[in-house]
Amino acid sequence: MISLDRLTKHFGAQVAVDALSLEVPAGQIVGFLGPNGAGKSTTLRMLTGMIEPTSGNATICGFDLARDTIEVKRHVGFVPESGAVFESLTGLEYLTMVAQLYGIARAPAVERIRQFIAFFDLSFETLTDKLLGAYSKGMRRKVVITSALLHNPPVVFFDEPLDGLDANAAVGFKALIQSLAREGKTIVYSSHILDVVERVCDRVIIIDRGRLLVDGAPDELVAAAGSGTLEKLFTQLTGGQELERRAEDFARTFRT
Repeated sequence: MISLDRLTKHFGAQVAVDALSLEVPAGQIVGFLGPNGAGKSTTLRMLTGMIEPTSGNATICGFDLARDTIEVKRHVGFVPESGAVFESLTGLEYLTMVAQLYGIARAPAVERIRQFIAFFDLSFETLTDKLLGAYSKGMRRKVVITSALLHNPPVVFFDEPLDGLDANAAVGFKALIQSLAREGKTIVYSSHILDVVERVCDRVIIIDRGRLLVDGAPDELVAAAGSGTLEKLFTQLTGGQELERRAEDFARTFRT
């Protein structure tokens, strides 16, 4: 469903993604991890056709990222970390616009919207009476997730999807992506909440400075490294232990 062949992105002299190669089959939930600046969001933006790679190639559902950009966009859903929306539209206006972009007729679009907002415990009146600029961060996130799934894409990319969601909505979201994977959809889940990744993902990919570090099942990676948890493994691989030491040194300044 997803294939990367030495996918690379430069911003001037900076290498954001460095010859990344991997494949993801249908029905798999992949945790896509890395420290800030590792190249995660840049990779997702390339795979969704938002920015062009510098070199290398990728295919989504068999469509070439460079040659078949429109088809790639038809087959993916994307929840960006920013959660940006058109704040001058109501929730319903925004979602209706997204449905029209994907060629979904109004009646079935409204029915899908109703199903999604019921799942996320939003009222239809909220979608029609308030502009998105007046929504809370969590409410906007629910609308953005709905917009990404509205056209029933076979591949979905999530970049920090739990940001802003309350505890109940987060539990519901985790159940949702597991249900989508059981239906054969491919889920790429980028997050810094590693305990959630460890519980819901079939596979974990960790990158740093644009390069692949490890790739495998979470329990197998943790066992092979003897780290005990995915969080500790991530810390070992990406230099977090040095940050922990510096935090301890900094804390001592308050005891002198």
